[in-house]
Amino acid sequence: MDYIQALEDALGIEAKKNMLPLQPGDVLETSADTKALYEVIGFTPETTVKDGVKNFVNWYRDSTKFDC
Repeated sequence: MDYIQALEDALGIEAKKNMLPLQPGDVLETSADTKALYEVIGFTPETTVKDGVKNFVNWYRDSTKFDC
């Protein structure tokens, strides 16, 4: 739901949600382990999901001139 909330915030709209029981293949949660990234190149990501989604929406709107 964090991604849906981030999209709603970035787009300024509320999504129409139809909450269903979990379907075959659904996962409850997913995330990246960036430990190896840091160990190999010394980089630690600093962008939050909310900021990343907002930046993507802004980039998409600017690059396509599509108002969503």
